Amino acid sequence: MTPSAQRSGLVITGLAFGLIGVCLAAVSMGSFDLSLSEVIATLADKVGLRVGTLPDDLGQSVLWEIRVPRVTLGLCVGAALGTAGALMQGSFANPLAEPGIVGVSSGAALGAVMSIVVGFHAFGTWSISIAAFVGGLATVLLVYGSARSGGRTEIVTLVLTGVALNAMTGAVIGLMQYFSTDAELRSITFWMLGSLAQATWVKVAAVAPLAIGGTVLACTQARRLDLLALGERPAQHLGVDVERLRLVTMVIVAVLTASAVAVSGVITFVGLVIPHLIRMLIGPGHRTLLPASALAGALIVVGGDLIARTAAAPAEIPLGVLTALVGSPVFFFLLRRTRTQQGGWA
Repeated sequence: MTPSAQRSGLVITGLAFGLIGVCLAAVSMGSFDLSLSEVIATLADKVGLRVGTLPDDLGQSVLWEIRVPRVTLGLCVGAALGTAGALMQGSFANPLAEPGIVGVSSGAALGAVMSIVVGFHAFGTWSISIAAFVGGLATVLLVYGSARSGGRTEIVTLVLTGVALNAMTGAVIGLMQYFSTDAELRSITFWMLGSLAQATWVKVAAVAPLAIGGTVLACTQARRLDLLALGERPAQHLGVDVERLRLVTMVIVAVLTASAVAVSGVITFVGLVIPHLIRMLIGPGHRTLLPASALAGALIVVGGDLIARTAAAPAEIPLGVLTALVGSPVFFFLLRRTRTQQGGWA
């Protein structure tokens, strides 16, 4: 085994064990504390094993109706955002790209805000999530269609279209906030800041297949993304249909990001910072970069949510605010580091 493979294996193993530890801490800690032994006993009891003492009925209710769904949703959202970021950076051949650059996050936000302000309730409690999901997918399709010219995708046009669309959706959202009622404004603000506070098993069941399926599909594109990193022409000579690859990756990114945003609101910087940090640790090979980014994304979101709901208890810090506070300085560091390594951007 090569040193690079050993390092990748160590990093992935460390992320996996770290994720398990953070998940156990997340289901144990909160306004109603449960001991680690009680949590392990309850988890073992679900698979027919008797280990230790079970918590009382209230403790089990808190665990299975609040904590475990919230942690599971955090796993799905974090894995989806981390994978989408790595896939976007590989497709654009730019380590500083992120899913929001094509407008999927802002489009999902616009769909959710429109649902709140217009009073769209056709799907009951699912109305906002469905509107957000549709808004995210529609935005990506619009951006991708606008960037197509002569049978190929112009990356510069795609990025600029995404920037323009982000600005436009931000303006429309601001306008809707201005004319919304106090109740609508509170709902919009809560959703825009990002949170896992409204996690339920129903939401987990909705996002888990998309997150898992999207991550698996992303991993199937690893070899093609590695070849694309050599450049478009070399990749084409090696048998890669670059346009088809970009279309497939855009669809996967759209599904992953839109599904995550639809159930958790806007959580920034996970898809941007996590893949870049993982790439610094294990290199650019997508065969290990994609699963490692999924694990790291899940670790950051679950850990961030634990801090968000315990740091200022009984109040709860919005998760999107927390990830932005931490992610912004990290992104600034990565930006400076990349610029220094490349000797400037010119």
